Amino acid sequence: MKKFFALLLALVMSLSLVACGGGDTAQEEPATDEPATEEGGDAAAASDVEIAVVLKTLASEYWGYVKAGCDAAAADLGVTVNVVGPGAESEIEQQVSMIEQQIGAGCDAIIVAPNDAGAASGALASAIGSIPVLSVDTNVGIEGQTCFVGTSNVDAAKEGGLWAAEQAGEGANAVIIYGQEGDNTSNMRREGYEAACEEAGITVLDALSGQNTTDGATKTMEDLLNAYPDQIDIVLCHNDDTAIGAMNACKSAGVEDMIIVGFDGNASAVDLILAGEMVKATVAQQPYEMGYQAVEAALKAIKGETVEEVINAPVTVVTAENGQEYLDSLAAMQG
Repeated sequence: MKKFFALLLALVMSLSLVACGGGDTAQEEPATDEPATEEGGDAAAASDVEIAVVLKTLASEYWGYVKAGCDAAAADLGVTVNVVGPGAESEIEQQVSMIEQQIGAGCDAIIVAPNDAGAASGALASAIGSIPVLSVDTNVGIEGQTCFVGTSNVDAAKEGGLWAAEQAGEGANAVIIYGQEGDNTSNMRREGYEAACEEAGITVLDALSGQNTTDGATKTMEDLLNAYPDQIDIVLCHNDDTAIGAMNACKSAGVEDMIIVGFDGNASAVDLILAGEMVKATVAQQPYEMGYQAVEAALKAIKGETVEEVINAPVTVVTAENGQEYLDSLAAMQG
């Protein structure tokens, strides 16, 4: 509908260029032989743009950082960004429903962090070719997708695994607590951890799901401690909530010496690292920057500008050595 009104306005004004995203809310100007200024046209177009963002959930610290980046980009770029997400990462059907609702509401672009890439692809199919479709953090991978903004989970997890291996030394034993069964992000992080262990001469005793939650990981770690008493040196975790669950299980079992590595770079995990707890490191992505860059790329695509198919976000292994600097950077990002 917006494109129809934009075209109609262009015909009435006898202009050869239609501003991307403009139309029903733009103020009409008298017809003139002088073309509209680029600055004014861009401002009018941006003010009428609506970008939908459907995250894995909003009920976690990590996705809160992604949302903060999206919101900051919205303010800086002068666009409307609607950020939604289900109650938990396991709520695949709820996320699919949200994707369908956002598309049905008539957004100009949609950005998704899929809980299940296959399910998300089905929901996004109707939007391909009509509006820009982007992935953030986790790649949907649907044919015709405009852009993926995120990190290689395999490479990132490998960095964390190699750091842990260096601390423990060759010949140590590790266990992996991965995320939701079948989740693509979980599979990639597990792959990266396994690659690091193989390269460093670390034996992986077992790998079990922690269901992406602290409570789930606590139960899983209890099972691992019972199955491999006094054998585990390293615990490689899907995310920081999982790492905290593993730490809780170790404390309850009277285990005091363990190298636990989390993933996501949440402030709660970094606080534990700086306090000298068993969570020794977290692989920190840049969720705020990913959210910002995804909205920025979506707006470029709406305007018809060239957008890279993959925008890579680097990672950092946060430890006691750089933890405070990292927390300071998080505080600065949130204003």
